[in-house]
Amino acid sequence: MAKGNSHKQTDGSALDFEAQLWAAADKMRGHMDASEYKHVCLGLIFLKYISDAFEEKREQLLFGFSDPKSEWFIKDEPQRADAAENRDEYLAANVFWLPPEARWHTIKAKAKSPEIGKVIDDAMGAIERENPALKGVLPRDYARPSLDKVRLGGLVDIISNIGFNESAARSKDVLGRVYEYFLGKFASAEGKGGGEFYTPQCVVQVLVAMLEPYKGRVFDPCCGSGGMFVSSEKFVEEHGGRVGDIAVYGQESNYTTWKLARMNLAIRGIDANLGPRNADSFRADLHPDLKADFILANPPFNMSDWGGENLRQDVRWKFGMPPVNNANYAWIQHFIHHLSPVGVAGFVLANGSMSTQTSNEGEIRKALIEADLVDCMVALPGQLFFTTPIPVCLWFLARDKKNSKRRDRRGETLFIDARGMGVLIDRIHRELTAEEVGKISNCYHAWRGDKDADKYADMAGFCKSTKTEEIATHGYVLTPGRYVGAEEIEEDAEPFDEKMKRLTTLLEDQFAESAKLEKIINTNLKGLDYKFTPPKKSP
Repeated sequence: MAKGNSHKQTDGSALDFEAQLWAAADKMRGHMDASEYKHVCLGLIFLKYISDAFEEKREQLLFGFSDPKSEWFIKDEPQRADAAENRDEYLAANVFWLPPEARWHTIKAKAKSPEIGKVIDDAMGAIERENPALKGVLPRDYARPSLDKVRLGGLVDIISNIGFNESAARSKDVLGRVYEYFLGKFASAEGKGGGEFYTPQCVVQVLVAMLEPYKGRVFDPCCGSGGMFVSSEKFVEEHGGRVGDIAVYGQESNYTTWKLARMNLAIRGIDANLGPRNADSFRADLHPDLKADFILANPPFNMSDWGGENLRQDVRWKFGMPPVNNANYAWIQHFIHHLSPVGVAGFVLANGSMSTQTSNEGEIRKALIEADLVDCMVALPGQLFFTTPIPVCLWFLARDKKNSKRRDRRGETLFIDARGMGVLIDRIHRELTAEEVGKISNCYHAWRGDKDADKYADMAGFCKSTKTEEIATHGYVLTPGRYVGAEEIEEDAEPFDEKMKRLTTLLEDQFAESAKLEKIINTNLKGLDYKFTPPKKSP
């Protein structure tokens, strides 16, 4: 964290107010759990951001129009005032229109008032009325008696110090980092079962870097808080594209997480079709006719209660009937169902999905492999997720392994073993470094023969391009460790006799040091009237 109290970001370093906001969470923790605080805090951050964007546009209308050098110069002050309160001026600039009662200065002025909860609820309601796209999305329960109003006012004061209007580009970056920081912290604080809405950034980065969704339809049928979409849009912008080059489609079954995703995407200016409501992708597919160019997803691991008993005859199960007690292979076939003829999919699953033979899963996997759909498998290290310490894997499927943009890899699958990667960021959580993300994605692009990629070569212990026939000899198991082999160890150039002489000399020195320490310890113990008899040495 950056030191000091400035809220401004000047060098791209971590932002001090992130820690301040989390400190406020600690103060409220005795009064609400992390999942509850999440909605209290993120709702206020959203409100502050759109208010800052509104005020920036309002100042432009008031004072930009009074500058004779401006192409929008308006000499008459009443006309400028009218323009500053013209709703259409804001909508045309993709800025949410806020009535006076919803502007942050109104809320800040009431921060110390016992009515602050009602003031915030009224602001949220006014914003939804004026902006139909946000209807039913914003949290509106700040006035409830169980929410400590003194602490709520303190949270308003802290958020008041965050400036989102320094520039359009920086604003979205600041807000995005706050969201990412909080989503990660909330997932960690809530523990197992609490972080299902959050996919670790490094995992998302691997998926996006490998699929490279430059243009086309991007789909996530279990989109959580929308992280896959945010990273995809960021990728497009970083590679010279524009927001809007990709069409975003998503679906989320959890109501509160669906609302969080809509807020998360709204503040980035990402126009996404998440359906008119939250809904279960298996039982109520909101995009039944969608054929996506890219699918990026992190479905719930090993979901047992997915309603499979009521979906025995379904058009999606082209490769076999998924078991009713585990949704992994239902998700895989759901993804395939929504892929375009040249579409590619990348998704996270539990490691068991690569080798399971339970309840027809092995037969489904065999059918997928024989249909030449499995493009690449990546084994990741454990401790990446907040919800589970178990290692996970990434599946990459391709409808067409030979098209105009890539080398002909029909009948082959790339295996990448990245289990040895990652660094600990705390006692129990690990993440992949940028260099490791690059190594994984570069290997894949080299194998595919993508433009500007390095030439591909198998690397013992890391990657192997494998024919379908060889996979069949392994019982259609897709675990990378079975194929990549052991890492080659560099040959030791030191002659054996010289090495033994060096090591025995070192061992003699260590024995001598041990005897010296033993003597000192015995002397000290005698001085304390303690006697220590060392154990007898074996003959």
